[in-house]
Amino acid sequence: MTRTAEQTKGRAGRLTRLMPAGPSTAARTPFVLLVVLLLAGGLISLLLLNSALNEGSFKLSKLKRETTELTDEQQALQRDVDSYSQPDALERRARQLGMVPGGNPAFLNPDGTVRGVPERATAGPSPAVAPTPEADAATTAPAEPSAAAPSPTATSTTPPPTSPGR
Repeated sequence: MTRTAEQTKGRAGRLTRLMPAGPSTAARTPFVLLVVLLLAGGLISLLLLNSALNEGSFKLSKLKRETTELTDEQQALQRDVDSYSQPDALERRARQLGMVPGGNPAFLNPDGTVRGVPERATAGPSPAVAPTPEADAATTAPAEPSAAAPSPTATSTTPPPTSPGR
């Protein structure tokens, strides 16, 4: 079907009756206000988003700095532990505490017999540390029960006395 000029004029005529006759500013005002409010809201939300991202960035840089400091501290502590656990350092610290190298140890077998000959520690404390009476009593007290243990050649039916906790 072809449209005729009359039908088009009829439709256009009906549409023009729906439109107001003069220019209307009242219809544009809410639209302009809506656009301005949307733009202002968008700008404010961008500002808030940017502020939140900057705050997160500052927190991240602070945490990275703290991580670096703690890693450095951990490495320094590990170096200290490594230096203290070297055999020379352990021996030096033990001598400062008044310890002396032990003699040949004696072992208790499960059946209660003693294997080995116990000996007293014979080395004296280092001259840098003056021995105290308490230290002398502490170094001789553990050696006394082992001195009372029977020799490995002697067999007995009763097990030798042992110190508690060993």
